[in-house]
Order: sequence, then C-alpha cells, then structure tokens
Amino acid sequence: MEPEMNDVFAAALELQTVCQKQGWRFCFIGGIAVQRWSEPRFTDDADLTLMTGFGSESAFIEALLQIFVPRRSDAAQFAVRNRVLLLKNAKGVGLDIALGAYPFEAHTVERSSPFIFPTGQSLITCSAEDLLVHKCFANREKDWLDVDGILARQWNKLDLKLVRTELKPLVKLKEEPGIIARLEQKITRHNQPFTRIKPSKPRKKRR
Repeated sequence: MEPEMNDVFAAALELQTVCQKQGWRFCFIGGIAVQRWSEPRFTDDADLTLMTGFGSESAFIEALLQIFVPRRSDAAQFAVRNRVLLLKNAKGVGLDIALGAYPFEAHTVERSSPFIFPTGQSLITCSAEDLLVHKCFANREKDWLDVDGILARQWNKLDLKLVRTELKPLVKLKEEPGIIARLEQKITRHNQPFTRIKPSKPRKKRR
C-alpha cells in the first residue's frame, strides 16, 4: 500500500526534526521541493541533502540508523559507496538521504529556506534554482516535466544566470552536454509571449 501525501509530509517533518536536533545542515530536494516550486504531483518518498563532507559519513549514517529503518540489509555500506542512505520511517515512507560534500550541495543547503505546505508542515527546501539544477542533472523524462513546471510557475522570479553557473560544471562532470541544450530550448519556449488571437469579425449576410 502506497503512502498518502500527508504521510510523506509527516515523515519529512520527522526527519527534519532529527536533523535539527543534531545541528546538521540539510534541506529537502526532489518531490517535496517540487510541491513548492513546480506543478504539485504525488511523491511517495522524501529526498533530503545532508551535508556530511568526505570521511565523516559513518557518524551520520550510524545516528540515522538508530532512529529509522534501513531499506536494504547493507544500507550503511551502500550509502558509503553511492552517497545515498535509503531509509524508511515506522509507517514505511521512504527517506532518501543524499550524503552531501560537493560545493553545489553546500550551496544548495545555504540557499534553502522554510516553507509552510498546505498540510501544515514547515519544511526547509532547496531554492527553485537549485531544484531546477537537480532536475536537469537527473535528466529523466519525469524530471524534465518538473523542469517545465518550474519554468512555468517561477518564470519571472528565477535567477537563470545562477542556474547556468551551477549546472555547467555538473554537466561537464557527467559528460552529457545535451542537458544544457535541452534546458536552453525550454527556456526559449517559456520565454515566448502568448499569441493573441484576434476575434474574427462576423460575416455580413448577403441580401
């Protein structure tokens, strides 16, 4: 049975409370941030970037494993190898915790801010610009749908220069230059003014 959105937001708040009590630096990305900045859609888990740095990941992992349930038997080892800790709360809601260490991840957390969702939870999410970078970098079709939603809803508020600055080195590292081209195409399309169709004049009746 899939969790309801209320369960997902409650699980996110549970994880946030743990991070805040520990004094950790973090913010929500993924589906939670999509609810804030793009077209709201269903998500069955909560994605969070947690700044651990390189070399001290084990302390964060051990602390979280004492509170939440691992989603795989080798969750700790998997997290160290792949830099993502896969957990769930008591209700079975998935918690994907990215172990942050790179400059972009640090910038994302620094630019994050709280937002009160319709369900009542106040959660700290990444900015619209950083969500845009995350979605482009992920480069899946469902992510590009979220990109369209962000561009549509936040068009006049986005710092596209910042998006390009953060995205270019990531794309270079991933060796997928087509990501930049696809984003620019979408930016161009969203920048097109709506064409106003003039109402047609009624035809005169022939006598």
